[in-house]
Amino acid sequence: MSSESNDARMDDTARMIEELARQPHPKTFEMSTLVVIIITGILGAIIGMELMVALGITANTSIIGALVAVLIGLAPVKGLQKFRSIHRQNIIETSISVATFAAGNMMLFALAIAWLMDKSLIVPMAIGGGIAILLDVLMMYWMFDTPTFPARGTWGPGVATSETILSAAQGGKRAILMLVSGIVGAVGQAFKIPMDVFGVCFLGNPWALFMFGTGLLLRAYSTQIFGFDLAAKYIPHGIMIGAGMVAIGQVVAAVSRKSGSGDAKPGQGRKAGILARLADKEDVETFKTTRDERRVLLSGSLLYILATVFLAVISGLYLEMSTSELVLWVLYTALTTVAAELLIGNAAMNAGWFPSSAIAMLFVIIGLLLGFDVKALIFLAGFKTCGGPAFADMGYDLKTGWILRGEGRHKEFELEGRRQQLYAEIIGLAIGIAMAVLLYANYFMKDLIPPIARVFATTIEAGSNPEIIRALLTWSLAGAVIQFIGGPHRQMGVLFGTGLLMLNTTGGFAVYAALAIRWILHKIYKGKEDNILYITAAGFIAGASLFSFFKGTLGAFFTKK
Repeated sequence: MSSESNDARMDDTARMIEELARQPHPKTFEMSTLVVIIITGILGAIIGMELMVALGITANTSIIGALVAVLIGLAPVKGLQKFRSIHRQNIIETSISVATFAAGNMMLFALAIAWLMDKSLIVPMAIGGGIAILLDVLMMYWMFDTPTFPARGTWGPGVATSETILSAAQGGKRAILMLVSGIVGAVGQAFKIPMDVFGVCFLGNPWALFMFGTGLLLRAYSTQIFGFDLAAKYIPHGIMIGAGMVAIGQVVAAVSRKSGSGDAKPGQGRKAGILARLADKEDVETFKTTRDERRVLLSGSLLYILATVFLAVISGLYLEMSTSELVLWVLYTALTTVAAELLIGNAAMNAGWFPSSAIAMLFVIIGLLLGFDVKALIFLAGFKTCGGPAFADMGYDLKTGWILRGEGRHKEFELEGRRQQLYAEIIGLAIGIAMAVLLYANYFMKDLIPPIARVFATTIEAGSNPEIIRALLTWSLAGAVIQFIGGPHRQMGVLFGTGLLMLNTTGGFAVYAALAIRWILHKIYKGKEDNILYITAAGFIAGASLFSFFKGTLGAFFTKK
């Protein structure tokens, strides 16, 4: 009976998708939708910045945006019922997710590097970073559903978001769970329990998170255990560099082993997903070909070259470098940014995790070896940290929309949906950038700086300090070994290095506690707990981040100095 019930539910969902695909797609610029996008975009930006300065990582807020739309649609107000549309919810989650990453992973990160090294570079860094994020979004919009980035690729977080939206459309219980867990997150944070850490540990790879917690506790008790502070010896920095370089090699190896789905010609793939039950004879074709990919890569490379030239002009770099140095810097910065996108995108699609910081670090180290001066390296680091994450995030959002729109079976509807998602993505990134520019000083003046930004600053400074270079190289071997042993999916070395860079004792214990709870639930429910954990985690993160924001960040505006 249970199997038959599940089959009937799948058929009902498939029929709902088919019926909605025959109707006009909702528009991003409808006034009510635009208002919700702005509100949830601000929420996402807050969450992104809070997590970045507290944990050094940023969570995917797509589900939060979708469930906010669900809650609005459930309100007993006639004009709000339109938010029950799964496609309108897709538009909203698209916007909030990029706002989160744009504010946290990209802009706050890039601005922190300039803040630590040369505050006069903050304005041009903000402009250059904003351009890089926009090009990121456009590149994935053009590259999605090509042989390299097929729509039927894994894109795990995108699948999770679509399943949550479809589940909510059939009852809304998950939206209620989200609200309740959000309240629990805020209350826990009020009692100094790091509920954002708790939430993150319900989502990621448990081995990676275990190493993250271990790093946190080793750093916290390093003086008692080893007799000295690990950070003072540049041990965390070296471990992060070594782990990052191995992570790059693992990504390159994965990219070189393309799966059959990525190389498949139209009509040669396999049937998959909810709509397989209602399929006729033909499988879904990819909309774009290898020729389209080459055209996008060429166009994207030219756009990045123009962007870096513009950055060199507004920052004054062209006055400080010889012609040959300037040409080398422009070409190196632009082309490695495109390369970073491809590496990050493939990692995101296949593993659900993208080592953007590690990839950026690798290219900065190569820049050091090429002899770029400090100012050029600062802009190189900022541009690299902004180029890549939005590319991967856009892939997740487009995957969500692709499933909700019928897995490519309605071409015009699919293309219109992608256009509306692009508009929502651009609005979200504008909100995220604006929030980071408005609030970065309130964080940095309190020394709330993304931990990984300190690694970039230390690495760039090491160019003139042989002792620091020696320490970084020595301990990079340990980081490389840990990352190699863990493999590309666990990212143990990178997360261990991240934990070592932070002083958060309570966070370390929270990681262990959350992983223990997750293991117990897995034993009890045997893998069927994933959706509940994902939504609960999103609620914990949202509630904790909002509490921290209203207590700390907003308070900075009203506290007299």
